[in-house]
Amino acid sequence: MSGVPGSGRKDSERKGSGPKDSERKGSGPKDSGFKDRLTDGLYGLGWATVKKLPEPVARGLGRRIADTVWKRRGASVLRLESNLARVVPDASPERLAELSKAGMRSYMRYWMESFRLPTWSQERAAGSFDPKDVHHLKDGLASGRGVIIALPHMANWDLAGVWVTRALGVPFTTVAERLKPESLYDRFVAYRESLGMEVLPHTGGAAFGTLARRLRAGGLVCLVADRDLSASGVEVSFFGETARMPAGPAMLAQQTGALLLPVTLWYDDTDVMRGRVHAPIGVPESGTRAEKTSSMTQALADVFAGGIADHPEDWHMLQRLWLADLEERGAPGARGTRETGAARGTREADVADGTREAGEVPGTSEASGASEVREAREGERRS
Repeated sequence: MSGVPGSGRKDSERKGSGPKDSERKGSGPKDSGFKDRLTDGLYGLGWATVKKLPEPVARGLGRRIADTVWKRRGASVLRLESNLARVVPDASPERLAELSKAGMRSYMRYWMESFRLPTWSQERAAGSFDPKDVHHLKDGLASGRGVIIALPHMANWDLAGVWVTRALGVPFTTVAERLKPESLYDRFVAYRESLGMEVLPHTGGAAFGTLARRLRAGGLVCLVADRDLSASGVEVSFFGETARMPAGPAMLAQQTGALLLPVTLWYDDTDVMRGRVHAPIGVPESGTRAEKTSSMTQALADVFAGGIADHPEDWHMLQRLWLADLEERGAPGARGTRETGAARGTREADVADGTREAGEVPGTSEASGASEVREAREGERRS
């Protein structure tokens, strides 16, 4: 889901700023196929190996990988620091470095836990997450009106999902980005289905309708919803700058009458992940559907911003998010390449093809996770 450089850059930006000829070699289809196989193989190795390690060993491995990647100061780490600079604008370079190091450790804790989740007992899963104000969720489910949980990329959203299925005994539906290679996508679908989730593909026109049907039946839908690079996202003010977030949570709430609950997550110094189920975001009484969608998505962004500001090291945003960064890179969907105004993402055609706005199970983290492991291993070989 990361943006692809466009062709509208200035000559001065092209000169000396692109990859060297030697770096371009091996970037064709054969090399792409090799990288796909390597990525899939690394994930397979993670699931097969990490879950068998003693817990202290797995934790130590995660921290070692995180620290190795952080020390190499690669693109993902620098992007994380750039994003954190918006969250903590008064932070010194030293403070940003500390936050990014803690952020990479949090990110790798997510991976180590996720690789091991399928082996956890119901008791272990129930005791590994302690959310505050969970009565919002329980009351919403008891009402029979359906519930939408919307989360940012914080801490371990998979663990939160396992807690819902195993501690509360409530199944839920989500969507997943179609990753490449296809075998990797299949791995993640099988993994999440093994945890009790119903996973719908992020492409095609059926997901939005399926989500709406689950909600009308009183079900639960969970969506990671703090990043949208499509042409149909809703522009929001996020830490003082413009970003784009999916319209799906707000649209689903309007269409189905379901409760829209923001959830934020974080780690502390214990083995238990913390979280908060925030108060419902209501549907405005007046305005067009586009205006209501814009208002609700902004309210969601404000709650996300509060949770991220409180725990910036647990926000795993290693990609470009703000429109200013996307425009700088010439990414698809940046301002100027699409329609403007609050109506974006709320046209009838987008409702019918609603998977673009639905939100996502984190495909961006999956897409970047293997590169972090590769980077760490390369660093170890060179040292």
